Amino acid sequence: MNIISNDTLIKRNARLSQIAMIAGLVVLGGGMFISFRFTDARYFYLTLLALLLGFILSQVGIYFANHFGRHPRPDESLNTALKGLDGKYTLYHYMTPLPHLLIGPAGIWILMPRNQKGRITFYKGRWRQTGGNWYLKIFAQEGLGRPDIDTSTEVDKLTKYLKENLPEGASLPTIQTALVFTDPKVVIDIPEDAQPPAQTVTADKLKETIRKSAKSKAINPQQIQLITDLFPGESK
Repeated sequence: MNIISNDTLIKRNARLSQIAMIAGLVVLGGGMFISFRFTDARYFYLTLLALLLGFILSQVGIYFANHFGRHPRPDESLNTALKGLDGKYTLYHYMTPLPHLLIGPAGIWILMPRNQKGRITFYKGRWRQTGGNWYLKIFAQEGLGRPDIDTSTEVDKLTKYLKENLPEGASLPTIQTALVFTDPKVVIDIPEDAQPPAQTVTADKLKETIRKSAKSKAINPQQIQLITDLFPGESK
């Protein structure tokens, strides 16, 4: 498997996570100092502003740390999960309109890694996360969010890009999506009759999912080449 990553962006954002988290702690500390040092009511709004700004900076730092600063990063987890796919596949990280994209005999796959712990369920059109560490959910981990909206947005973005850049008359392969939970302690509990808008798998099941797709929804080498030609980068 070919892996093409935007290492410059990864390093820059990892550094940004450190700066944002340190700045957040400094501003939070300043706000706490003001609140204890000055009891005059006129300092109340300054304290409140410092605490709010510090919290926002900390959250920005946590976001970038989760994606770029902590190991294994999402791209590293996907690399490990897909290790063993042959050279007909190319895995892109931050080199296309989407963060993580796999192109090969199984078609086009938008990969959406998530690092949540606990139990993941899908019921009546909604994902839910239960269990896990409540402290981490609030202060050190992104929420599950709305993968249904994320899926639709990602597919629309890639579809638009391909329509604008593929040669006129070229057919557009079906775009598939996978919500990939990378934490080894996560449990996915989705009934067989449920139909989530994205394949929902743990990282250790991702390669099997891709290989099954290659047997049932394969695309020809010419289509693969047309699409990979749109994206620059050197394999590693």
